[in-house]
Amino acid sequence: MAGEMRRGKPNILQKLLHQIVSIRPVNAFFSTRMHRMDFFLLKLTGGKYTFAELAGWPIIQITTTGAKSGQKRTMPLIASMDGKKIILIASSFGREHNPGWYYNLKAHPECEVEYKGKTLVYAAREVDGAEYEKYWQLAVSIYAGYERYKKFASHRHIPVMLLEPKE
Repeated sequence: MAGEMRRGKPNILQKLLHQIVSIRPVNAFFSTRMHRMDFFLLKLTGGKYTFAELAGWPIIQITTTGAKSGQKRTMPLIASMDGKKIILIASSFGREHNPGWYYNLKAHPECEVEYKGKTLVYAAREVDGAEYEKYWQLAVSIYAGYERYKKFASHRHIPVMLLEPKE
């Protein structure tokens, strides 16, 4: 699955779209709606396409176990790749709190990732130090808006989660 995920840099049109989406009022609009729009299109296309892919972002569907509820939760997220490893940025669009999926992975690191109709099991861990910097820069190369989110969320550290396939 990982080898099939888009790894290239965004083109000029996608970079422009990234800049527009990371403007605070536009960001505020999409932060509460993009996952719903992507869920709709994923359902309509049998798990193959999302609106976010127009911007050149590789989108996965991650299923986590709720930290408190124990219930399964599925969320489409932007992903970056390092070989078979998946990098997730817990930016929550620069909002006040970390996203719920981050707490779910901290409590229950095993998760399922679906991409283009294929599902694999992964183990998640939070990275820090040099690993954090490496994966942060990789993610920023795909979506520069993460740097803007870091400014929006200057009151908190934005976690980076690494998903490694369970074999």
